[in-house]
Amino acid sequence: MTPMLVRFYHPEVGERVGVRLDDTVYDVTEHLPSVGAFLRSTVGHAAEAIEGLVVVARETGKTYAADEFEAPPAAFVPHWLPPCDEQDIWAAGVTYERSRSARQQEAVDGGDVYARVYAAERPEIFFKARGTRVVGPYAGVGIRADATWNVPEPELAVVFNPAMEVVGFVVGNDMSSRDIEGANPLYLPQAKVYKASCALGPGIVLNPSPDFPQTTIRITIRRADQPVFSGEVSTARIKRGLAELAGYLGRSTEFPDGVILLTGTGIVPPNDFTLQADDGVEIEIEGIGTLKNTVIVV
Repeated sequence: MTPMLVRFYHPEVGERVGVRLDDTVYDVTEHLPSVGAFLRSTVGHAAEAIEGLVVVARETGKTYAADEFEAPPAAFVPHWLPPCDEQDIWAAGVTYERSRSARQQEAVDGGDVYARVYAAERPEIFFKARGTRVVGPYAGVGIRADATWNVPEPELAVVFNPAMEVVGFVVGNDMSSRDIEGANPLYLPQAKVYKASCALGPGIVLNPSPDFPQTTIRITIRRADQPVFSGEVSTARIKRGLAELAGYLGRSTEFPDGVILLTGTGIVPPNDFTLQADDGVEIEIEGIGTLKNTVIVV
């Protein structure tokens, strides 16, 4: 199995950094205190740094069964934490044709701005969350109390080190209030950036690939344990290249602790669908992992 960098909580030791290999989690906190520390250490030699981390993991004395952390967060229960800490999370929008058409449908003015950005040289890239505000597996993802049309956006997220070199990939959920953004594109920060609006997990699959993995993203939404929506899309349908998005994200700025980029969604529920409290959202990306969350009102 490709190594996965994780963060987890155990009531005996608190918050920890680990490496997951198959069904075993190796506690590497004594060697690697944070995700940011690892990303900084990979600059210029990501592949070698990943190999070295695996060696360190296998030599550590403390291990856990991965299944032990498959639980909602609670003070006295082992559970996964979001696989980020000091990083910014940014997001690219309108990178799939389906996303372009959905944004145009929801926009009260016809959405010409979305058609233009889809075809433009410069992509849409916006700030989503600080790493400390991200929620992890089994935690609550938020829908705004002042919105009437809320949806999840299942996305492949790319993890970069401070040199904007790819270190790995993770499953992401870019929660969105479609009615707020649809009323006016200038409301996008309010539609996208709020409490519990970003989820990542279960861990970062460490893979310094210069290209997107060719894989399938799937989502299932359950209400009262019954499926109410499902969909899938291939990452081959992302219009923008990985190097292209990285190039624009890294322009005229810097990320000393690394950065995570959500790369857009190609799965959009029908216009008559909105999330409700207690809905279950499950996002699976083949070869990357499965992220499960429950919807809460914020």
